[in-house]
Amino acid sequence: MEAGGRGEQGPGGRGGQGHGGGEPGARVGPWAGGNGRRPAFRPVVIRTARDAVTAAALYLGWLGYRDIRRADQRPPSGIGLAARGILAQVDPTVRPASLRDVECLWLTAMTESSQCVFFSLAGYAEDARARADTLGVPLFVLDLTGTPQPVNAPADDLVAVTDRPPAGGSSGAYSA
Repeated sequence: MEAGGRGEQGPGGRGGQGHGGGEPGARVGPWAGGNGRRPAFRPVVIRTARDAVTAAALYLGWLGYRDIRRADQRPPSGIGLAARGILAQVDPTVRPASLRDVECLWLTAMTESSQCVFFSLAGYAEDARARADTLGVPLFVLDLTGTPQPVNAPADDLVAVTDRPPAGGSSGAYSA
């Protein structure tokens, strides 16, 4: 169990599993129309559970997802966020996210044909990290500055893929 930092890179990577198809053009970079480079992420200091959700929503917007809102289906633990093509779970508690948490998020995303991503304040249980790697679920740990840190290869891949500016442009505004 690690609360932050990088762990071992597990098997799986991005593979076809766990990413759903999403819809083409679901992400629109906030950097479009500029110099072609994404600006630095501006975090929100985390003091409350709401701050953790806000930080995750801002990060999704920074990655290029737009119209971020609360998810229609409530996750078994934490708070769900959704945007076109992605379903996110934010766990603002002080316990590491469990295997069940990761599997439930993945299954819910599969029923919606969406990609999924998990943000946790306290990190992940070892079995949860291993399963996330197998399923291709990106995991991030939210540090107290509000900056999500990638924990596994799928999270690194998500940041790398969205680091290239897609066509079009819009901000990733979060509406509660």
